[in-house]
Amino acid sequence: MDVKEAIADALRSGFDDYQEFINPLVAQRAKLAGEPIHVVRVEDGVLVDKSGHRFEDFHGTQAFGHRNPHVAAAVRAFLDSDAPSWYPSRVNPFAGRLARKLCERTGHYDNVFFGLSGSDAVEAALKLARAATQKPGLVGLSGAYHGCTYGSVSLMAEGYLRDPFAPFVAGARTIPFGDVDALRAELARGDVAAVVVEPIQGEGGVRELPPTFVEALCDLTARHGALLIADEVQTGLGRTGRGFCSTADWPRRPDAILLAKHLGGGLAPISALLTKRETFLRAYGREFASGESHNVTLGCNALTSVAGLAALQILTDEVIARVRTEGAYLKRRLGEAVASSALVREVRGSGFMLGVALEPPDHPWLSFEHFGYPELRAHSAAAPLLCHRLYKRGFFCFTCGHDWTIFRLQPRFDIPHEKLDAFAGIVREELDYIEGLS
Repeated sequence: MDVKEAIADALRSGFDDYQEFINPLVAQRAKLAGEPIHVVRVEDGVLVDKSGHRFEDFHGTQAFGHRNPHVAAAVRAFLDSDAPSWYPSRVNPFAGRLARKLCERTGHYDNVFFGLSGSDAVEAALKLARAATQKPGLVGLSGAYHGCTYGSVSLMAEGYLRDPFAPFVAGARTIPFGDVDALRAELARGDVAAVVVEPIQGEGGVRELPPTFVEALCDLTARHGALLIADEVQTGLGRTGRGFCSTADWPRRPDAILLAKHLGGGLAPISALLTKRETFLRAYGREFASGESHNVTLGCNALTSVAGLAALQILTDEVIARVRTEGAYLKRRLGEAVASSALVREVRGSGFMLGVALEPPDHPWLSFEHFGYPELRAHSAAAPLLCHRLYKRGFFCFTCGHDWTIFRLQPRFDIPHEKLDAFAGIVREELDYIEGLS
């Protein structure tokens, strides 16, 4: 079987194989929700299913559209070359070049660690903090989502994404979101290695850190010798209309920022931890051999680095400015469209990281218990219902993992203006439909 035949075969039966051999629960959820599962190709950056229906993906990982031609061409050219992708010495020139470009873009950081996922970056940051400070405490915020490794999960909000994996990493603890007094009390204990925050919480409900908390965070972490770590996996690289939330608006630069998602241009898995060389050496410079004490075998491979370099080439200042202006337009247009809906509390967020907060439908039929899932009775069906309706209209939206009253919008950076305009009207139509059911 040649490559084309193998691809066609996977698109015929691989969806069923996923359910049988990977995760039957995810496959069942997708079917029950009516998600467009049988996607078979990409046209102009959007997904197309086997019936020819097109879907705008609002999940956020494909900021440059699916199979961006510039990134694809760079990856293809690398694969057509004879350059190695993995270097046994770990000294990979392609990773070195990507690290340089990332540091130049920030104008502040000068040391990079590469992984393959956001969780890798979080884990690297927690270990960096403990090694650099020689302190055990790791502090996160309620409502946080940082990934699936043990360090990440230990700072996760309580619930189904965290609770099954107890006990957690010793020394990890959380404080209430935006609570300056709680932050001050934690740092006064003197044992905190790092405070890890998302500038805008994603799964927590598209919640931006209050300015007063950010000001205290920057001051108190520096005063107590704790590393300030900004998890910008979702907010970074232009998503909010700024290069990085934490470097654009905060009183001081974080000691480390974490990137992933669209850093690989939507085609390659990659993450990055950016910090200062002095912090890296404080953590790992005591002994020569300790330079390899934290490592991801394929983290510095050339293929993902090439994809990252291509992604940075198309992430121009003009693109980020468009995200800022079009995101503001979408937020305003959505707010106007849903202003009189009894189901909507607010539209929140920044740039192309927006959320719509919904009131739970006031009818017992519109509940998970009615749908036969009593174990989900504590969750609102509001956002899942709206997402279900939007799938039928060609928009692949999703619900915040920690707050099912909110659906999140992270469109591609080059989505046409007229499609954003149409989307706002469609959201109102579907909200009216759901309200009519109740």
